[in-house]
Amino acid sequence: MAPPRNVVKIAVQMRDAIPQLIQLDQPYGASAACRWSLPHSERYALQFADGHRRYITENNRMEIKNGSILCLSTAPDREAERLLRGLQSESREGRREALRHLLLLAPDLTFAREVISRDGLQRLGTIIEDGDDLGEVLALALRAFLELMEHGVVSWETLSIPFVRKVVCYVNMNLMDASVQPLALGLLENVTLSSPTLGQLVKSEVPLDRLLVHLQVMNQQLQTKAMALLTALLQGATPAERKHMLDYLWQKNLRQFIYKNIIHSAAPLGDEMAHHLYVLQALMLGLLEPRMRTPLDPYSQEQREQLQALRQAAFEPEGESMGAGLSTDRRRSLCAREFRKLGFSNSNPAQDLERVPPGLLALDNMLYFSRQAPSAYSRFVLENSSREDKHECPFARSSIQLTVLLCDLLHVGEPCSETAQDFSPMFFGQDQSFHELFCVSIQLLNKTWKEMRATQEDFDKVMQVVREQLARTLALKPSSLELFRTKVNALTYGEVLRLRQTERLHQEGTLAPPILELREKLKPELLGLIRQQRLLRLCEGTLFHKISSRRRQDKLWFCCLSPNHKVLQYGDVEEGVGPPTPESLPEQLPVANIRALLTGKDCPHVREKGSGKQNKDVWELAFSVSYDHGEEEAYLNFIAPSKREVSTWAG
Repeated sequence: MAPPRNVVKIAVQMRDAIPQLIQLDQPYGASAACRWSLPHSERYALQFADGHRRYITENNRMEIKNGSILCLSTAPDREAERLLRGLQSESREGRREALRHLLLLAPDLTFAREVISRDGLQRLGTIIEDGDDLGEVLALALRAFLELMEHGVVSWETLSIPFVRKVVCYVNMNLMDASVQPLALGLLENVTLSSPTLGQLVKSEVPLDRLLVHLQVMNQQLQTKAMALLTALLQGATPAERKHMLDYLWQKNLRQFIYKNIIHSAAPLGDEMAHHLYVLQALMLGLLEPRMRTPLDPYSQEQREQLQALRQAAFEPEGESMGAGLSTDRRRSLCAREFRKLGFSNSNPAQDLERVPPGLLALDNMLYFSRQAPSAYSRFVLENSSREDKHECPFARSSIQLTVLLCDLLHVGEPCSETAQDFSPMFFGQDQSFHELFCVSIQLLNKTWKEMRATQEDFDKVMQVVREQLARTLALKPSSLELFRTKVNALTYGEVLRLRQTERLHQEGTLAPPILELREKLKPELLGLIRQQRLLRLCEGTLFHKISSRRRQDKLWFCCLSPNHKVLQYGDVEEGVGPPTPESLPEQLPVANIRALLTGKDCPHVREKGSGKQNKDVWELAFSVSYDHGEEEAYLNFIAPSKREVSTWAG
């Protein structure tokens, strides 16, 4: 006769004793598993023997499965008391051992709450503030402090100013232990992102030059944490402060260093660094937003002079010869005609530039092109303004629409994503990257216009083709602007048509009646193969990022399906470590307990975050498994590394 569903066979081990095989009736609690006659049983508790040695509680006891190995150990409240006493030991070795053990148990929420309730954070803070040992003891204290704060029981805003200043000192000190400064930088990053007041303190006391020093040390962990604090400071700054900070960093050659020594480093770029480079790129492009949102002011003398400079750069010789000795009205008429030749839709160009976006950013692009590539600019304008066959490409109108297109493709002015890693190396390859990209793109537009033999009526069609050319090339992530120029110019109008036709034929071919008939015949077999492939992929497992309600986290966890397809196994892993073996994963979720699969905005961890633009990429990658947790419903929440993984796990 099969045992009841809630009865599991497990092994319980006491320290230095032989494990005992017992049956556990889960509804009666984990304490029923203890078969030793121990006085003061409240002093003891059960832990999972694997992984982070989590304590068994009423909330997680249903996770105990057949074959689990548990160990009998000191109860979390008493263990917390013992270790916190150890932190006050006169012996350095005693403090070190207490910190090591505390750090081992800190990921467990039950234990963490006991430590925090006994002023454990304050005691760790005292060790950090005293700074008696600047080596391993300080590193262990910082790591334990970060691990306890990660549970969100205590807000970062509650940290004291003297404590934050002491951590700042560790960042600013020379010849520090290599393990201390990345932890100190990570702590300050959390403070900066969570508390505007303390963030201002960090901003005022951590010089940008000091972060530049850390970035230039050939230590990938230190570089990553320095970049994390730098992007946190930039995100917390006002637009004016951010511009000043970025201008200063660029003067100090940070862009060149990132391009040569981080992006093109021999060591692979980690996910966290890729995210921070994405954020830095987004903040760089975000500096363009004020110009993009500001329409031209027809009463601004400076802006009128810029428009005249644009006209004169194209028509000055002709204008000088034709305008000499003319009346004011005649000269004004001549200027209006030349602005028409320049490609403005109105004789008064201010009317064209009232549209936002792109506002003044379009004027900036046109001026940059006329000054940095005067020959190409004159050739573009004069070649098209002198045509009589209605095939002229209007420079100004094209520039305005192209600026809108580039802002859209590059998400200028949009909030930073919390998880994205989609940065483009070429934006770190040179200064004025947006304007340089415009110079390449406007010449591409003229080339495509000719290839399409377009007229004014075809303007929107040309822009669609140019958008496709730019989007396809940007997706390749060329490492330099020159490589971008080469690839985008090779993507001719004919090549775009060929790609479209190939994609269309592929789509139509799969929908043709004979194909549909064959598909129906093969469907059962194909579905079986797909199911088999997916199960194999789930058994291989996937690394997922941990996402908090506050920001992107650099911690990872791994989940896979057991070989018998009956259990989801999962647990935390360290970055840079290969996928763990299924038997080493501490957590298990029986497939039989799963109620439903949720995706996108229906997921509880996405609903909590809201529906802003910055979270769109999160809910597109989100899915959750709801399952029976005792008499309640619980969730296992995922943020997939890619849409392909979403399809594999939740498709």
